[in-house]
Amino acid sequence: MAIGLVCLMLVTGCSNINQTDEPGITKITFWHGINPPENRDIFAKLVNEFNQNNPDLEVEALYIGQPDAQLPKILAATVSEQPPDILWFVAQIAGKLNQLGALLPLEDWLDNSAIKTEIDPAMFDSMELDGHILSVPFATNNAAVFYRPSLFKQAGIEAVPQTWSELHQTAKKLTQDTDNDRRIDQHGIYLSLGKEEWTVFTWLPFIYSAGGDLLVEGQPDLVNPGAIAALQFGADLVQDQVAILSPPERGYEIDDFIAGKVAMQITGPWTLAQLKLADIDYGVFPIPVANQPAAVIGGENLFVFKTTPEREQASLRFLEYILSEKFQTTWALETGYLPVNTKSQQSESYQNFVSENLVVKVFLEQMHYAKSRPIISQYNRLSENLGRAIEASLLLKQTPAEALKRSQQRLELIFGD
Repeated sequence: MAIGLVCLMLVTGCSNINQTDEPGITKITFWHGINPPENRDIFAKLVNEFNQNNPDLEVEALYIGQPDAQLPKILAATVSEQPPDILWFVAQIAGKLNQLGALLPLEDWLDNSAIKTEIDPAMFDSMELDGHILSVPFATNNAAVFYRPSLFKQAGIEAVPQTWSELHQTAKKLTQDTDNDRRIDQHGIYLSLGKEEWTVFTWLPFIYSAGGDLLVEGQPDLVNPGAIAALQFGADLVQDQVAILSPPERGYEIDDFIAGKVAMQITGPWTLAQLKLADIDYGVFPIPVANQPAAVIGGENLFVFKTTPEREQASLRFLEYILSEKFQTTWALETGYLPVNTKSQQSESYQNFVSENLVVKVFLEQMHYAKSRPIISQYNRLSENLGRAIEASLLLKQTPAEALKRSQQRLELIFGD
């Protein structure tokens, strides 16, 4: 309880400080969890540029931790009626915040803004809930498999895997004792462990590829052949010692990949700036297939909280900037994220960037069949319980079928309320 109170004091304290406007200047706060740090620096530069070009408005961007760690702060601030003006978070939080009556509906503003026609139509599924537009995309992405070509070459591997079976065999060849001390020091693949959203995001493509899903007619349906097959595939990689698990809830870190301790890792284009600074060899290939190609739309959306008319209008002006061709192109070129503005996608500078960075094409092509995660009020509970099943399976504590059954039972109690 003491920790929660301290957290709440910190959250509301930051909010109160930044809501005190200087004469003629409307100040708004923007909470985010942009990572890696290189990307935060790029965003800070773009925010500073906006502030300089809009002297009557000041945006203060505050990094409040990684998305999973943000949730208690967000909910505490919302319940205490001291939220930020704009929140950067996964779209799936929309249902919970909407239940609390905290969000400013955006459809009227968007219908009267020229920017609406520039938003990639694929993004609208992540923006809508119950007939309202509750968020807009910040940028988008999906996950694929990064690999080290030099390690593939050393292992005599000439082609990237395209199926689950090939991925398993490739990981086996890449798992080695390189210094002959009878201990594995190079693993084939790095797998995300944990029960929170990042882990779910990286495993959902495997579930979808095997024909699985999370919901049937709006109700949880975790015990299905596709979900069982996906979790069994992960458990088999661990059982065969060709995979190494991330520390809990830290599967997004790529230090071991950069160091060459793992040859493959599932992550996204947001790592390109970090990889460029690391100056290592790397390539990317699509998520291998079980029954069908699959990917999940990633990236975060922006939510505007109900505050005051002045701050709400200021927030909408900043959203226009984020969605603009200029911001989207700069952000894409410097971070590797995929732009959500169609003019940005088609711009000469971005097309040149794609031509020079062929790995980006993998993510662009996967967007053609990528699916959005469900936008429902209980998504956080759905995700958490799928995460629990993933964690139990990868730690070999339960069979995938047993782990998914337990999660399904918990969800039926929750959704039955």
